[in-house]
Amino acid sequence: MQEQILKLLEEYGKALSVDEISDALKVETVEDFKQLLKDLNYLEDELKLYRTNKNKFMIFNNSNLKLGRFIGNKRGFGFVDVEGASEDVFIPPTCINNAINGDRVVVEITSKKSVDKQEGRIVKIVDRKFKTMVGEYYQKDHKNYVKLDDEKVHLTIEIRDKHTLGAMPGHKVLVKITDKIKNNYYHGEILQILGHKNDPGVDILSIVGKYGIRSEFPEEVLEQLDSIPDQVTPEDLYGRRDLRDQLIFTIDGADAKDLDDAVSCKKLENGHYYLGVHIADVSYYVKENTPIDKEAYERGTSVYLTDRVIPMLPHKLSNGICSLNGGVDRLTISCEMEIDEKGKVVSYDIFESVINSKKRMTYTAVNEILEKNHTPEGYEPFVETLTLMSELAHILRKHKENRGYIDFEIDESKILVDEQGIPTDVVLRERGTGEKLIEDFMIAANETVATHIFFLELPFLYRIHGEPNPEKIQKFVQFVRILGYPLHGKVEDMHPKTMQKILESLRDKKEYHILSSMLLRSMQKAVYSKDNIGHFGLASKYYCHFTSPIRRYPDTTVHRLLRTYLFQGDMSHHTVNYWDEKLILLGDQTSECERAAIECEREVDDMKKAEYMEQHIGEVYTGMIDSVLSFGMFVTLPNLIDGLVRLDSMKDDTYSYDESTFTIRGNHNKRGYRIGDEVLVRVVAASKEAHTVDFEIVKEDEKKSEE
Repeated sequence: MQEQILKLLEEYGKALSVDEISDALKVETVEDFKQLLKDLNYLEDELKLYRTNKNKFMIFNNSNLKLGRFIGNKRGFGFVDVEGASEDVFIPPTCINNAINGDRVVVEITSKKSVDKQEGRIVKIVDRKFKTMVGEYYQKDHKNYVKLDDEKVHLTIEIRDKHTLGAMPGHKVLVKITDKIKNNYYHGEILQILGHKNDPGVDILSIVGKYGIRSEFPEEVLEQLDSIPDQVTPEDLYGRRDLRDQLIFTIDGADAKDLDDAVSCKKLENGHYYLGVHIADVSYYVKENTPIDKEAYERGTSVYLTDRVIPMLPHKLSNGICSLNGGVDRLTISCEMEIDEKGKVVSYDIFESVINSKKRMTYTAVNEILEKNHTPEGYEPFVETLTLMSELAHILRKHKENRGYIDFEIDESKILVDEQGIPTDVVLRERGTGEKLIEDFMIAANETVATHIFFLELPFLYRIHGEPNPEKIQKFVQFVRILGYPLHGKVEDMHPKTMQKILESLRDKKEYHILSSMLLRSMQKAVYSKDNIGHFGLASKYYCHFTSPIRRYPDTTVHRLLRTYLFQGDMSHHTVNYWDEKLILLGDQTSECERAAIECEREVDDMKKAEYMEQHIGEVYTGMIDSVLSFGMFVTLPNLIDGLVRLDSMKDDTYSYDESTFTIRGNHNKRGYRIGDEVLVRVVAASKEAHTVDFEIVKEDEKKSEE
């Protein structure tokens, strides 16, 4: 009967009532009518039919409903990425209907302002992304409940006595929804007690738990650690090239403990450069399908939060035997490259090695040498090599730029906290010559490794970045022109050089960092895949992640493939088929873990920034408007803390939003605000729990009177 129903509604092309469907299908008996009702309900649940407000049924795809993935924004609104469509649907804060970022939802299109501007409301959540959530345990009327941390999700979760794990009121807990009682009312089970809400660090653990990120290692992993040595043994050196007498060293942040990569450099007699990139040989210690390997696969990546790291590997590996600490022997996989004066790799070698790092350098000290010509104590023997490295890095970067490499130069903030995890300051993160040097060297090694395996035509895990959607780039260009900045050239040509030229033409504009971030968001996300399509942002035909196996599982996998194919010489039919199948799931898994880690890191940052601003209520700052929406505008401070100025808080006039020019303008005073405007704002509210900051506009005369 289900096929008959679908065929009938498809032919009619309009909504029909139950009685109309019954008559058309000639349903005569009570039993058949009951079956009809069951089938209609089933088809509705399967999203093949849509029931209108008048209780009529129509084909789902013919309705004003669409299926898609909800993309939440920390600012309260969101978008639905509609399946099979190129344009998102904007969801105002009042129309989210309990959806959580990542949920698969049904969205109703409520207005279509133009071809590419749609607004809607979420009417149904089809599939929750998070089967587990975090909240605060409390008791009421002799019953147990969990109040979810996410204030946009209004669910009542009751916990039966046998599923509380002994939680006490005030405990932050990880809860799993077990069954639905009625609309927005569920039973749940507490899986883990994170600690009391006022305990230091529990705030971050609560966000970590929300994203399903593991913070503790299981017992079988800890047991396997006993079999892993603390130092390199003579037996480990068999078949390895001994580089321990070479001038090799690491350059990292001052607080880094997991040192993946070391470098070496010299000038060759033919005028070319020798560059050695030596990467911790994690896969030598972490064998496939062992407890440590399985746990690393599930984690996918280390997660770097404000005051802690949740490592992919236990500290005995990440900070110990695998970390390229100074003055100790360490096993590595080396990629040695000969690079000509134009930055092209003309020859290379990839092999197993052993090194002994001669210095544990910091970016700060290296930048002192290369930028200020000042040599910190203990760095004297390395100045000549560092200067040569800087020379080579400049050549490599120029070579990348000539082929279309896109450097968005996106600023990042760094949150400083005290011993209790309370934020004391928020500053811009430095990206100096030393940081760029290591980035250039790692990109060269990643490309060399990927190129080598690509031409062997063997299964491999690439880091890919697809071409941007032309429509999204066109929308960005139109927006920039509205701001008064004409862009020249054919934007229809989706080549990295096109994006490069767009950025270059905007680089001297005061709102460059806002516009570059917008352009970056218009592009696709980089992912891991066995199918190589190149890396658009790097303008690279062949690219992989080889250089960070301590903190990224894809890099560990790349090392494993190098060992299998190159060092063990196993390119058998069985091996090729095995990896051909495995890499499909592995690419999806590691890409998903990376997305969760990035979202977790951002949410922790948002929380800590809001907590910092709680200490600065009433203070006045100069900021820049970075987005304008129908309900207000967001202002970003120089340290990248942003907050909302609500339209209803602007008391000097009533303001209206003009979506054609992305501006807010007073209806009487005609005062206008647009993206890129510098404004004075006062902090009027901040909420660590909601991760939000609220500003109000301050007029110059108000500030002077306060002074």
